[in-house]
Amino acid sequence: MAYVITRLCQRVGACVDVCPSDSIHFVDDNPEWPTYYIDPDTCIECGACEAECPQEAIFHEDEVPEEYKDDIQKNIDYYQSGPGKDQV
Repeated sequence: MAYVITRLCQRVGACVDVCPSDSIHFVDDNPEWPTYYIDPDTCIECGACEAECPQEAIFHEDEVPEEYKDDIQKNIDYYQSGPGKDQV
């Protein structure tokens, strides 16, 4: 996994617009997963999303602050067993 969107996200969506690999997905119809997620299989680690985020909610996995570390697992779960497992 390259980048992670943490719970600091205010759902502005600026990150989606700058992602050159279309790796950022949003779920709004499922209350258990109401946020943006970055697909670790397609992320090219360019950092464009991190630079664009007005809330500074996006971090490289190795730089996620300790208080948001569980957001890494939430992103993994989204793509392994949540709505993202069926993303194309």
